[in-house]
Amino acid sequence: MALNKVSSRRSSLVSRAALAALSAALLTAGFTSACSSGDGNDATSQNLSGRGPITYVEGKDTTESGAVKQLIERWNAAHPDEKVTFKEQSNDASQQYDDLAQHMRAKQSDYDVMALDVPWTAEFAAKGWIQPLKDSFAVDTSTLLSPTVASATYKGTLYAAPRNTNGGLLYYRKDLVPNPPRTWSELLSQCGAARDPQIGCYAGQFAPYEGLTVNTAEVINGFGGTFVGPDGKTPTVNSPQSRAGLQVLVDAYKNGEIPKEAISFKEPESQNAFAQGKLMFLRTWPNFYGVANADSSAVKGNVGVAPLPGKDGIGASTLGGYNAAISSFSKNKATALDFLRFMISEDAQRIVAEGAFPPVRQSMYDDPALIAKFPYLPALKDSIASAVPRPVTPYYPAVSKAIQDNAYAALTGTKSVDDAITGMQKGIQAAGS
Repeated sequence: MALNKVSSRRSSLVSRAALAALSAALLTAGFTSACSSGDGNDATSQNLSGRGPITYVEGKDTTESGAVKQLIERWNAAHPDEKVTFKEQSNDASQQYDDLAQHMRAKQSDYDVMALDVPWTAEFAAKGWIQPLKDSFAVDTSTLLSPTVASATYKGTLYAAPRNTNGGLLYYRKDLVPNPPRTWSELLSQCGAARDPQIGCYAGQFAPYEGLTVNTAEVINGFGGTFVGPDGKTPTVNSPQSRAGLQVLVDAYKNGEIPKEAISFKEPESQNAFAQGKLMFLRTWPNFYGVANADSSAVKGNVGVAPLPGKDGIGASTLGGYNAAISSFSKNKATALDFLRFMISEDAQRIVAEGAFPPVRQSMYDDPALIAKFPYLPALKDSIASAVPRPVTPYYPAVSKAIQDNAYAALTGTKSVDDAITGMQKGIQAAGS
C-alpha cells in the first residue's frame, strides 16, 4: 500500500539497504499494520472478551415514560460493575447519523452500542464499523418478528439486534368508512364519501424528504416492485410493477383524491390535517394514535386503524425503528453483547412497548393488556408482517435521494412516471458506482 507506492516511485534512487531500513521503520511505526487492516475490519476480532462500563448512544428519548432511561436503569441495577451510560443525541436523524459516522471514521472507542436507524445498518456493516453477531457473538432472534431481523441483516449475517420497530398504518374515519380498504382500488373507490363533508380523501407525506421515499417505497413495494438487488448495488426499480405503483400516487394527486396541499406534507402537517377533520384517510406512524384520539382532536372516537393497502390485499409498509449494534472499536464487547441480549428480552421489550415504541418480540402483539392500552397493535402486527425494509444498501442516502427527487417530479408533473422510474434507476446505479 503506502510502502509499495514509495518503492515503485523511488526504486532507482533508493538502495536495497536503505529500502530495508525504511521498511523496518514503517513496520515499527505501525504503518504496515494499518495497510493490512485496510478500512479497519480487523477491529471486529479485538476486545471480544472485554468487560466494564459501556456507553449506549441513541436519538432523543421522546417517550413520556422515558423508556430508554428505564431500560438502562434496569440494566444498571443488575450490573453495578458494568454500568451503561446513555449518550442522548438530538431528535434530528441527520445529526444522529453524522455524529455516529464521525466517531466510527475516527475509530473512537467511546460509543460502545449504537442505535442505528434501520436503513443505516447495511452501510455501517459494509464499512466494518459494527460487530457481526455470529459465532460466539450470535444472538437468538427466534422470538422476534422476522422482518425486524431481516432489517438487521447484511449479506446473510446479522449485524445488530432489533431494538424497536415501526410500520406505517392507514388511519381512517370510522364515521365515514364502515370497513377499511385492503387494496388501493378499494380505497380510491371510497373517496366519494369525502365529498359531502368536503374534505380530502387520502394523504401521506409527499414533501421532498425521507418521508416521500417511505411513501413511494410503500406503494412500489405494494405493487411488487423493488429498488436494489441482493448485492445492495444493482438497481431493480425499472419494472412494470414499480411503474404501476408510482402511477397510483400520481393519478390520485392529479385527480384530487390526494389534496393539492399534501405535496408539502411532512408528518406534522399530515397528522394535523387528519386530527382537524380535513382527511378521510391518512398514512402515518403508530405514535399518532394517541394524538388522533386526544380531547383536542376533531375526530376523537371516530379513528380506525388498518394495515396499508396494496395491489391485491394488505400492502407493504416500510419498516422503521432502531437496530442496536456494537461498535467494532468498543473495548468492552462482551458487556455490549450482554446488553444487546438484554434489550430483546421479554422484560426489556415490555418496557419498550409500554413506552409506545412498537416492540420486536412477537408475543407482545397478542398481549391483552398491551392491546387494551394500544388498540392499534393487531393492525400493526399485520403491517409489520408484510413490511419491507428500506433499500438494503451501503449507499442508502444517495438511493433515497434518487427515489424522492424523482417521485416528487412525477407528482408535480415535471416528469412522466416512465421518466421518473428511469431517473430512479439511473440515480441508484450512480450511487453504487
